[in-house]
Amino acid sequence: MNERLRDREIDKPLGLPGQRQRPSSGRGFGRGEIVYCLVGFALVVSSSLIALRERPYRTPPQVVVTTPETVENLTSGADEAPAAYPSSSGSSSGPAIIKVPKAAESGNGGIIVRDPTAKTGQDPRVAHLPDRDLVEESDYGLLPIRAADGRRPFDVYARPWSGARGARVAIVIGGLGVSQTGTQEAISKLPPEVTLAFASGGNSLDRWMQAARQKGHEIVLQVPLEPFDYPSVDPGRNTLTVDAGPEENRDRLYATLGRITNYTGVMNYMGGRFVTDRAAFSPFMAELGKRGLMYLDDGSSARTLAPELALVTRVPYAAADLTIDTEREHAAVLAKLDDAERTARAKGYAVATGSAFSATVDAVSVWAQEAKRRGIEIVPVSALARDPEME
Repeated sequence: MNERLRDREIDKPLGLPGQRQRPSSGRGFGRGEIVYCLVGFALVVSSSLIALRERPYRTPPQVVVTTPETVENLTSGADEAPAAYPSSSGSSSGPAIIKVPKAAESGNGGIIVRDPTAKTGQDPRVAHLPDRDLVEESDYGLLPIRAADGRRPFDVYARPWSGARGARVAIVIGGLGVSQTGTQEAISKLPPEVTLAFASGGNSLDRWMQAARQKGHEIVLQVPLEPFDYPSVDPGRNTLTVDAGPEENRDRLYATLGRITNYTGVMNYMGGRFVTDRAAFSPFMAELGKRGLMYLDDGSSARTLAPELALVTRVPYAAADLTIDTEREHAAVLAKLDDAERTARAKGYAVATGSAFSATVDAVSVWAQEAKRRGIEIVPVSALARDPEME
């Protein structure tokens, strides 16, 4: 009997005397499991709060250094650089020393260093309005200038692009403003990646400039320069000439630059003789460098001094590889654009120029869409400019 009782005691579950074991329902949690769940929940909540708060851990702090309040003159060996046109007060200067304001938040008298390779473009919603820091009022209208912080019209008004290393083609269509119908057609039909060049002697330029900028186009301004056989061949009003004095050419240039705003640079209109004359061309290029403008050469003169002077005067520089509409037929323009594509695939990029003829606008509109599908990127001309200030 005692042996049977002992056997029953052995078969009982462990626990307090007389305690009955509850049947397992399969749904309950032990204390340990509850603790683990609470700890896991707390970790999830903490992680979410960190992710949703402001991110001081992911944004590197602003770089502030203590340096003198002025930046070195942008032109190394400035004494040897060509002088710009004399100002109305009689003084002359090349690229100006840029004053960099002290950082208001730094608290230590330092200056904020910005990445010079990063372009600070306009908000697209106001791209048709001039940046007030980049213009100066004059008797000729609003003239482009460098901002106090060093920004240039070339930087701010440039159209953004991908920055990829593939084959790139810049297409520049000029003569806008001459024909109202042609100008309207070019702005409405051409892809926004195409750069538009406005003729300084055109009509309603400010209205057309605003329409072009609102459509996303980068723009340049065509400046009339003296060709051979001038005045039999006449580029038009305010042509800069070899025989004119520095002050007269300055006034003509200012009258041209003041026609519109929001352009990245200028492009020669004719100028076969002017761009080969060092005495006349040097102060012109120095003035562009002083004002932060690009120079686009249409490629018509093999003897141009532009590449050499652009380096000395710190002017962003680009040159056309070919003209696409020497024959004003749709098929001929398409063939020239195919030549531009082959050039881009061979050397990485190409610059093609044309005029706002109906055949040119139609052909460029069709070709640009097809070229994109073939892996060609259509870029603004500023993307292909050599910029001495970044070298």
